[in-house]
Amino acid sequence: MKKRIMNTCLALCLAVGVSMVPANMLTAEASEVIATVSGTVRKGTTSDLLLLATSDGNMEIKLDGGTDTSGCKLLLPDRKISVSVSHGSDGYLHAVKITNEGKAATVSVDSSSSAVVTGTIKSKSTGDILYLDTKYGEMELKLDSTTDMSGCKVLVTDKTYNVTCARGSDAYMHAISISDAAASGSSSASGSSDGAPVIASDMTPSPDGTVSQSTTWISGTVTKNTTASLLCLSTNNGEMEIRLDGETDSRNGMMAMEGRTLSVSVYRGDDAYMHAANITGSKMSTIPVSIDTSTPSTVTGTVSSKSTENTLYMHTQYGDMELKLDALGSAKGFKILVQGQKVSVSCARGDDAYMHALSITAIK
Repeated sequence: MKKRIMNTCLALCLAVGVSMVPANMLTAEASEVIATVSGTVRKGTTSDLLLLATSDGNMEIKLDGGTDTSGCKLLLPDRKISVSVSHGSDGYLHAVKITNEGKAATVSVDSSSSAVVTGTIKSKSTGDILYLDTKYGEMELKLDSTTDMSGCKVLVTDKTYNVTCARGSDAYMHAISISDAAASGSSSASGSSDGAPVIASDMTPSPDGTVSQSTTWISGTVTKNTTASLLCLSTNNGEMEIRLDGETDSRNGMMAMEGRTLSVSVYRGDDAYMHAANITGSKMSTIPVSIDTSTPSTVTGTVSSKSTENTLYMHTQYGDMELKLDALGSAKGFKILVQGQKVSVSCARGDDAYMHALSITAIK
């Protein structure tokens, strides 16, 4: 009987003793780091559960209110991170601190003329490039060590965020700050238009160079044999070689990337070649935007095979660029653009936070 009374007293004392321990001491014990692991973020990671691929296999690590994400908020697929972990009472490993292992180059960003866009992070976002699915289309934004992410816990795919962005010295759009759209309420850039630009360029024929011959429209896909002066199309009747000259009007079909479909009105020239009178490509309608042309930038690079009549993709010394073509007012030195062609582009930022091409000049 005495033994039972003593055991009961001991249990009560222990319970009272635990209740008197400061809460912060209990938290410290629960967050005791047992290991630090390195790996790459796997697809499927959410704001509550980190899926990590390590050299020893796949891990599932819980993220909670106590996780220190100040060293890395970008949990996108294939990003390399280090995570210090602790054992949780729920049987899961819990993240104590997450650190980014990548190093990003630093560029100057003109934050005085910024724009706010709202979009969902796409799964192809990796490294320091954020792909955002917005109402204007897909945006490509660079993330810097100075990007303010205090408005969100972590960045994960398929979740909507508000992003304040501005143009950097590398002509890319950079994210200045990012916040959770659900928590802050969504907002986005809007714009107006001055109308479609009239292109003054080598793509349009001179007034006295109107084609007088009878023409026929044909459609086909561009082949790898195409050059800046010879358009090669694969048609139902075989491959056709079509020459481009001073009378060719190509303003509506200047992107001759392999595999793209073009429609061409052709006629037979005195040299027995088929010549192009007019070239037309597929072009999507766009949302009108206002573009700040007061401080344009000039970038040089080579044309990427992803280019379309709406968007010019370029390989530059700073990386890949994406330039909208809705404000193109001048194009010189070419009738069509082919993959790998070197060009110089004057561009400016629109209030949709995209860079828009104002003029394109082919470089010999």
